[in-house]
Amino acid sequence: MAPRNLSHVTEFILVGVSDRPELQVPLFFVFLVIYMLTAAGNLGIITLTTVDSRLQTPMYFFLRHLAVINFGNSTVIAPKMLVNFLVSKKTTLYYECATQLGGFLIFIVAEIFMLAVMAYDRYVAICNPLLYMVVVSRRVCLLLVSLTYLYGFCTAIVVSSCVFSVSYCSSNKINHFYCDNVPLLALSCSDTHLPETVVFVSAATNLFFSMSIVLVSYFNIVLSILRIRSSEGRKKAFSTCASHMMAVTVFYGTLLFMYLQPQTNHSLDTDKMASVFYTLVIPMLNPMIYSLRNKDVKDALKRFVTNPCNSFKSM
Repeated sequence: MAPRNLSHVTEFILVGVSDRPELQVPLFFVFLVIYMLTAAGNLGIITLTTVDSRLQTPMYFFLRHLAVINFGNSTVIAPKMLVNFLVSKKTTLYYECATQLGGFLIFIVAEIFMLAVMAYDRYVAICNPLLYMVVVSRRVCLLLVSLTYLYGFCTAIVVSSCVFSVSYCSSNKINHFYCDNVPLLALSCSDTHLPETVVFVSAATNLFFSMSIVLVSYFNIVLSILRIRSSEGRKKAFSTCASHMMAVTVFYGTLLFMYLQPQTNHSLDTDKMASVFYTLVIPMLNPMIYSLRNKDVKDALKRFVTNPCNSFKSM
């Protein structure tokens, strides 16, 4: 059969997490609960860090935008995924697929660099506390967040344009639960060297620079904490970045597992399982990590629950 040009492809078929019919309804309820917890947790963080006067600091400003990114990322993926569990024809239109890929790239790249920004924030707070409000000023916070979103948007435009510039053959069945780079390129019958190179270089560069910032920041943080003489001081310093360290470990651990596994063991099914974690599970876990291990957030939640009107008056 002669190859079809991409312009002739009007829809793709998403295989989903599993193609077994008996698992569709149970998986629907599992992922519905995950998405509801993600939405509630992240919207809760956004609300608390917006209305509570005691959470108007750079750290909580960045945490609010991490919650926006986590909610956005899961919302790009989950609704379509949930619908596909309940329908027999799991199709997605060509432009819908391109939009989903672009949205996913915006938020995943933004999350990679927002975690780096948060690590830098903790580095300044612990290693240079006297200069903290000068170095991480309101203007700097807005600049860092704006650049994070802008870079995510630019990356999405470049990468998704490359992915959707190739030609496809007879198969339009995507072995994934959303439109992602690798399974899309696997369907192409034309030369995919350029888009594959762009995807690889983009992912490797983003991970390298983000992880370098995180590792250098936390290396200096640990050194600073070890120099603190009192055990109480060390405990207090460590508690201010413990939640972020846990979130970073879970997120980067999943990405490294996906990208550093031996090529012989690599498969699209393995990618799907890893993708479930960083698109759905981690956005659900982050609000829990930051609220359960953060006294300020827990206190803000208590104040909001007991007297929400006061919280809004303090804005």
